[in-house]
Amino acid sequence: MQAEFRTAHPDDLDALVSIENASFRTDLISRKALRRMIASARADVLVAHSGGQIIAYSVVLYRKGSARARLYSIASVGPRGIGRALLDEAEKRAAARGAKSLYLEVREDNARAILSYERNGYARFGVRANYYADGATALRYQKQLIATERMRK
Repeated sequence: MQAEFRTAHPDDLDALVSIENASFRTDLISRKALRRMIASARADVLVAHSGGQIIAYSVVLYRKGSARARLYSIASVGPRGIGRALLDEAEKRAAARGAKSLYLEVREDNARAILSYERNGYARFGVRANYYADGATALRYQKQLIATERMRK
């Protein structure tokens, strides 16, 4: 299945909340927070869609004056491979905005996600105990991004 990527808009909220609820048991992003991120100039909310349906999303956050971007969330209800393609697209867009690296936190018990990040060039650089609401530990990963031509706004 091929997917296309685009920036999210407010009409996507129902689909984003549905994907969030299907993907995570704890630490869910609220509808209000998703709405704020879609409207924020310091966030890229990217959706993957296929056949008229949104099947995945990512959120990358930016801090003024920082060359590091943060992959805040990524989730998919689509077929295998969509998450990786979405991650690649999010990395390209972050690099185009001037980010030199992308970092993230992932649950220590999420072996599948950890393996995926490591296969995609992310290196572990830290640990945060008691990071998640249920007390789970987060592993911190980072990837250096390849500079690309800046995206036009």
